[in-house]
Amino acid sequence: MNATETYDVVVVGSGAAGAVAALRAVDLGLSVLIVEKAHKFGGTSATSGGVMWIPNNQLTPGEDSREKTFTYIDSLLRGPVQRDRLEAYVDEAPNMARFLKSLGVPLVQAAWPDYFQNAPEARADRSVLCDTFDGRLLDDKHFVAMREQYNRFKIFRRYAMDIGEFFAISTRSPGWIQVFLKMLWRYWSDVGTRMLTSRDRRFTQGGALMGHIYQCIFDRGVEVRTETGLQELIVSGGRVTGVKVNNLGRLYQINANQGVVLAAGGFEWNQELRDRFFPVPGLTRHSSSPEDANRGDALIAGMNIGAATEHTEAGWWIPTMHKPMTDASNFEEIHQAAFDVGRPHSVCVNRNGKRFVDEACSYDEFGIAMVEDQRKTGANTPCWLVFDATFRTKFTAGGFLPTMIMPDWRIPADCWDHYIFKANTLDALAAKIHVPVDALRKTVANMNDYAKSGVDPEFGRGGNAYDLMFGDANVKPNPCIGPIDKTPYYAVPINLGDLGTKGGLKANAKAQVVDANDKPIPGLYAAGNNAGSPFGNLYPGAGGTIGPAATFGFVAANDIAVRAGKLTQEKPSTAAANKSKEAVV
Repeated sequence: MNATETYDVVVVGSGAAGAVAALRAVDLGLSVLIVEKAHKFGGTSATSGGVMWIPNNQLTPGEDSREKTFTYIDSLLRGPVQRDRLEAYVDEAPNMARFLKSLGVPLVQAAWPDYFQNAPEARADRSVLCDTFDGRLLDDKHFVAMREQYNRFKIFRRYAMDIGEFFAISTRSPGWIQVFLKMLWRYWSDVGTRMLTSRDRRFTQGGALMGHIYQCIFDRGVEVRTETGLQELIVSGGRVTGVKVNNLGRLYQINANQGVVLAAGGFEWNQELRDRFFPVPGLTRHSSSPEDANRGDALIAGMNIGAATEHTEAGWWIPTMHKPMTDASNFEEIHQAAFDVGRPHSVCVNRNGKRFVDEACSYDEFGIAMVEDQRKTGANTPCWLVFDATFRTKFTAGGFLPTMIMPDWRIPADCWDHYIFKANTLDALAAKIHVPVDALRKTVANMNDYAKSGVDPEFGRGGNAYDLMFGDANVKPNPCIGPIDKTPYYAVPINLGDLGTKGGLKANAKAQVVDANDKPIPGLYAAGNNAGSPFGNLYPGAGGTIGPAATFGFVAANDIAVRAGKLTQEKPSTAAANKSKEAVV
């Protein structure tokens, strides 16, 4: 690694945005290097659910269209966005998916309802998943070096689950025991991998998506240089011409003849930036992205050379819980509670004992409601998930598994009345969690009435297809609302967590980073959470983070290739014709 090494494109960050940018660029004949600050590659994307929201994807015959997509999005936007950038996303996302499919990445539609099912033209076919990947198709070095899924996506911190297995086991649907036994057999019968590592060779969810993409990247000879963080951007003659990086304390420069793509994630692990930008800052340790990874280094580097920012007040919110890490004294592990908060036989209340949201709504909307309630009452962040023994028997509460797997006696003594609270009466529980007794009693009584009628007149819980997706079909008449009346009663604190940040460097429709005058900074591109979301403070459906990340990585590579003479720029008339025909994957 010489101080004078040069590539056409340097990609900073190895998540979906950076990986797709690198893969597209090398396929267009450009030399590429990926630099990654962490010890392992794959970024936050590898630890995620791996879903991409790709409207009008046409993976299977459907009735979606560009017009229907904008009818849906436009009914939901909360503030100003760059219209041409939003249009570029909707138009280019199917092309990005077509590109990945052409390389053998097995994308399939997921029957996952858009997050706002009452909005016009909401659908359940815009989210796209990637089929499971056999990690051993990477060589041993890369197999163990790709960032691994969190324990929350595994059974017993060992057995990887795909989306179908997750829903089967978490809801105990018919046949779930057979699903679980099959997972055990698949893992332990893989003797060769067990001799190498305890890691499951099955890469699922985000690991599956990144595994398939990185198999293509490594087949093309692209290097991913880990433990190499961005220190600063090199500017010469008003153009970004390279990067200065830090590898275990050693600083050196890498030149980029054609462009630098910043795809290094957001700033959720930087408390100073959270305090500066967020209306309710929250704590870095409540984030559910990889610990201390996304600190906004690339955002700061861009700002230091005059780049503008946008949407920095918003996060990709998700309710989280923390609990002591098994077999690691004095460390806590963050658990997502995205679906737990909306299960029947439970209710979420602020510290005044009052509800503030449809608990079964999307996790981002839940977080937005926490922010709004905190600003209004000062009694949120954290709030409380209150549930009874029926819930405890059936469902998870963050890291606390159902009683069949984790009976109360198996919960460590130091968790009680610190991480999980328990009492034989609601009054006693309210006293333990310092919530007004009368308010909590009234809230629970209301929920028990709603369970009988099946109608939630306050927030409409269980009144749409998205809510019902996470309910219990055995609970009638509303699968999302069950009585909270079986002792003992429990409560766990719910934090304002996140999947990352929605805001970042301001980039245009071509993924070019712009300055305060909206003028592109030559040679500099941004994608993923390193850039502002094309939706502003909106999360339209499952995959609303990775879909735009991969798409604008694709767009950035295309623009670099056009400027390098490797790709012919599409004529405006052709682009317009393609919009009218709708892209077909």
